[in-house]
Amino acid sequence: MKAPSAASIPLSVAFLVVLAACAAAPPVVASVPAAPPSSTGSALPPPSASASMLLPVSSSSASAAPVQAPPAGAKEVDANGSCPAGMVPIEGEYCTEVEHKCLLEWYAPQNRKVVCEQFAPEAKCVGQRIKKRYCIDRYEWPNRKGVRPEVMNTFYQAQVKCAAMGKRMCTESEWSFACEGPQMKPFPHGFTRDPQRCNGDHEWDAPDMKRVAKRDSKELARLWKGVPSGTQGCVSDFGVEDMPGNADEVCAGEAPKAKYAAVNTGGPWYSGVRNQCRPKVYTHAEDFYYYFLSFRCCANPDGASNEPLTSKQVKDGVSWREVERLAGFTTEQMKRALDLKRDGKCVCEGKSLAGTKLKGPAYLCDTMCGTLLGPDAADGTDATRVPHQQRSKIH
Repeated sequence: MKAPSAASIPLSVAFLVVLAACAAAPPVVASVPAAPPSSTGSALPPPSASASMLLPVSSSSASAAPVQAPPAGAKEVDANGSCPAGMVPIEGEYCTEVEHKCLLEWYAPQNRKVVCEQFAPEAKCVGQRIKKRYCIDRYEWPNRKGVRPEVMNTFYQAQVKCAAMGKRMCTESEWSFACEGPQMKPFPHGFTRDPQRCNGDHEWDAPDMKRVAKRDSKELARLWKGVPSGTQGCVSDFGVEDMPGNADEVCAGEAPKAKYAAVNTGGPWYSGVRNQCRPKVYTHAEDFYYYFLSFRCCANPDGASNEPLTSKQVKDGVSWREVERLAGFTTEQMKRALDLKRDGKCVCEGKSLAGTKLKGPAYLCDTMCGTLLGPDAADGTDATRVPHQQRSKIH
């Protein structure tokens, strides 16, 4: 089997992510670009975090480009001298198309897709080799070991958060390369899927999508099956952690004719998804958010500046001011939130952040502070895993 390249969009990829709204149905994906999807084509999707919901935040610096320096208190570079603190240097030749042979698979009817449990321990590059050198966050945002990855950010909000750190969104090929390593493995740890090592195989829990759309903290806590970053041993050969499984991630697309700038990758903590390095979902717009969707940032090495806009946004003439407007907060406001968070003072009171009024929905403040998840959230354990019987045949 060929692992899809960054530039291709195979039909099977459209069924990667588990997204459902029916109360009694197991997860089935949908291709709804501008709203959290439903479990079937006929189910009613909830409202999305669209541009009409994310009102612009008034700020004199709304049109300013993000400052490239890291926030106060952060080290300028890591020990190797090429990347900002907390980031992993990636260097090597990325293959645009890789061929893997699946030895053990099963069909997940709820997602209409085949899950490969074990591949032959070899990978063949059948595409082009491209030299890459860049930096990537070791963990998902907020890039701290032992802290749960933040979810419910749109692509625009993730862009602004990365820009506030002097970074940028990772491209889909950068994400894949950091995950699979130089040996082009289908999973960061090897050729056999391990849902306990890269958190997966949890049973479906029927989200109440109206409550998810309202950012209801109790519902988000009920749905949480993730684990804190850096706690599962899901590590690639480059040293990047928690890429497939656990929280799904959004990154920047690279296909020249792609409809959206955003691409979903990795797969979430549910049963019946690939949780591999290469497969991607190309069907969700930049305003898409979800209760298991996170992200991480990338950066150019050696202190080089970063373009916060994606190549598609640049091509389409999208301004940074427009990205901030669609995110609902500016780069400078996010920097302020990060400073407050470091001091333990990122506290929201309605639409106010540390006494500063914000325009737009009240949940924007909690989105900035990363405090949407309710206190009753419990990390995923074996108690809710539903491993397929085919796993007993793994050698």
